[in-house]
Amino acid sequence: MGDLLKEKLDQLQCHFTWSPQKETIDLDDMVYRLQDAIIFADKYQAASYNQLAFVNCLQGNSEEAIQNLKEAEKILRENHKDAFERNSIITYGNYAWVHYHMGQLDKAQSYLDKLEMICKPLTDGPRYTAMIPEVYGEKGWSLLSSAAPHYEEAMKCFEKALEEDPNNTDWIMGKATVLSRLESFSGTPESREPNQSVNYLQRVLELDPDDSMAMVLLALKLKDEANKLVEQALQKRSTDPYVLRYSAKFYREQGTVEKAINLFKQALELTPHSCFIHHQIGICYKIKLENLGNINPRSPATPQQTELISLCKYHFGKASECRPRSAIRPMLDLAKVYKIDGEYSKAEEIYNNLLKLEDIRPENMQQICFEAGSFKLYQKRSESSAISLFLKGVKIEYDSKDRKKCKKELEKWADNKLPNAPRDSKPFSVRGLLYKMDGNKSKAIECFEKALKIDHENEEYLSALSELRLSD
Repeated sequence: MGDLLKEKLDQLQCHFTWSPQKETIDLDDMVYRLQDAIIFADKYQAASYNQLAFVNCLQGNSEEAIQNLKEAEKILRENHKDAFERNSIITYGNYAWVHYHMGQLDKAQSYLDKLEMICKPLTDGPRYTAMIPEVYGEKGWSLLSSAAPHYEEAMKCFEKALEEDPNNTDWIMGKATVLSRLESFSGTPESREPNQSVNYLQRVLELDPDDSMAMVLLALKLKDEANKLVEQALQKRSTDPYVLRYSAKFYREQGTVEKAINLFKQALELTPHSCFIHHQIGICYKIKLENLGNINPRSPATPQQTELISLCKYHFGKASECRPRSAIRPMLDLAKVYKIDGEYSKAEEIYNNLLKLEDIRPENMQQICFEAGSFKLYQKRSESSAISLFLKGVKIEYDSKDRKKCKKELEKWADNKLPNAPRDSKPFSVRGLLYKMDGNKSKAIECFEKALKIDHENEEYLSALSELRLSD
């Protein structure tokens, strides 16, 4: 029975069959974020309980997972009296999986039977699920809250949900949120059209003029009317940690750092385990530190600088410790503060750990390569390690700002080396790669030929040269 049951369970649309699994999400941090969402994000309570059940099951807390699902079911019955069955597909799928993990195969089968009855009139497709807007929408929010590599898939889910239900503010807000995040990454198609999210946020406010989250997210994108939107959102939801945090981010970006810190601290009191807020507070203190000017390595830091360095370390450290897989930017910021304070061994440890990460967004790895490479070159004076890291960054085929920075460092290094090291093949090969990236095939071939004259049997150079000669 177990194998046949598992085949059926794999057909379901629920958290147990979607992309993010135990190896790719920071489970403890996810628990805190979902608990905060249950308390403060009323509209998404059932979805948060559903996702919390999945995380609890991954952590071996199956009984808690069942309780989470009971809460989700209760909320769905209260909020969707006439459409409960449509909205329960994911919850029942999660029930089936949790009972399967508990070894309660008959109970798992009973939920499959319920799903078959619910889905039969809704779809001509699979027996145990129905790809309807409610399923696409909840999947979108789940992927969006899990990890950055899943943002593009989340967007597709919201788009599918909106095809059938174009005026649903939850799905419009979902698409606006994912667009906003993708616009912030350099190298994404969305970053080249940075105001798509504005249209969707404005649409949310047309349909629901009281949506405070849409107000603050829109304010972060707009210049005109932005202050008014933030003030309006804070008046409506002054104790909502999500409104507080994005309002604070707005003021931080406007340069009103003290006001930002005060709002972030208010939000932190409500959601004390928030990595996002700790990171944002750390950024505020880092801005204050930078405003004091560079620290002179030959003389001790002033008491004010020392205090700000300590505050940066504390908040970046708190943001990093709860998300060892996904707090990439807080960790990079922490490494920068260690560099400022001359604690190079601690900075190096952070870079080494970050370079081991897998399944992260390409622009994040390029940023790690650039910052770790710069550290190796300028602080550790390790030229060969730095060049290897810059090369790793440019070889990731993704057009981000940090790829361009890696490329610039390589150009500077190669141009400096070529006249002075005629018997070193590396500068020629680096220049060849850069010419190849720029589409200058003849110059690239010339450089790799020069590199091979010095290092006759280098397979990397031979392969690059062969590829260039065979290309059109």
